[in-house]
Amino acid sequence: MHRFPLKLDKNLQLRKDANSFRKLGARERKIDLASNDYLGLTSSLSILEEVQRILKEKDLLKNGAGGSRLLTGNHLLYDLAETEVSDLFSSESALIFNSGYDANIGFFSNLPQRGDYIIYDELSHASIRDGIALSKAKAFKFRHNDLKDLEEKISRVKKDIFEGEIYVVTEAVFSMDGDMPDLNGLIEISEKYGCLPVLDEAHAAGVIGENGKGSVTGLPLQEKIFARLVTFGKAFGAHGAAILGSNKLKDYLVNFSRSLIYTTAMPPHSVATIVAATRHLQGEGQQELEKLRSNIRFFTSEVIKNDLQERFIPSFSAIHSCIIPGNSEVKKIASALQAEGFDVKPILSPTVSEGKERLRFCLHSFNSEEELSAVVSLLARLIK
Repeated sequence: MHRFPLKLDKNLQLRKDANSFRKLGARERKIDLASNDYLGLTSSLSILEEVQRILKEKDLLKNGAGGSRLLTGNHLLYDLAETEVSDLFSSESALIFNSGYDANIGFFSNLPQRGDYIIYDELSHASIRDGIALSKAKAFKFRHNDLKDLEEKISRVKKDIFEGEIYVVTEAVFSMDGDMPDLNGLIEISEKYGCLPVLDEAHAAGVIGENGKGSVTGLPLQEKIFARLVTFGKAFGAHGAAILGSNKLKDYLVNFSRSLIYTTAMPPHSVATIVAATRHLQGEGQQELEKLRSNIRFFTSEVIKNDLQERFIPSFSAIHSCIIPGNSEVKKIASALQAEGFDVKPILSPTVSEGKERLRFCLHSFNSEEELSAVVSLLARLIK
């Protein structure tokens, strides 16, 4: 057996000492309050059947793509999927990546150039921050959802910048807090200073907005956003992601985005699932969306009923976070909930800031009101 590097061994031990050591575990059959499968589409038989129909119709019963999209992997379903996705979100173009992580890496590492600036919300997802770290542009973060701080940061950059662009980055729904920014205010500031707004809609697509079309589709804001990211591994119940924007943006990414160029394309089955899920969301999926929204309202009312609102970060999305400081404490309460059959995950530092450890409740269309009432009632007993 090879020697394991001492520095790496020490890093593992530090995680164990902080009670934040991670392990992969098998999915257990519990009441799902942890997955991003907000509409239950990962288990939809009608989507599965539609996928098989599409594959047979296009004569694409294959296990893999066989190459990158620029070589042999750009099978016919990509054009169909990108057309239907761009139509759904009223975008000039869509470019599908293998994952939301790949899309954010591909965008932020290649679009902003030397001499440009990226100003991003401090709670932006790791994929955004990793992409920014690979960029040649300079970057600053602004305080979470604080438009005054954002404007101050932009003003400071504008004093020094002579050429270049400023990209202003936020998320439609923040993955750990479940809250949302003031997009009207953010875009107003961006327009005032000539900035390019970039919006990550990973947890909003399929959930927020009219018919689940996200935070801006169909609104006056839509044409003022330079780029949007939507993912298909959450409410769509599929896999992959897409960058939405102009045709020129798509052309640039195809030519320069390394996470698109230098990876094997998704297999036909995965892209067909995006097509089937997109169609489903525009039809019978609306019933699931309404049930999800009803469950969000009910869960919020149960939190108030059990006098827990001071513990929860205010949220109108499918993500609701209960702050329980300390890795040991939040893991203990999560274990107690799991022992009663509720799959609720603890979110530990360093994933979130120390002292902001939490239980993250992900709500779904398939959760019953009885389940939601029971888990909130049990939580109240455990933390009071």
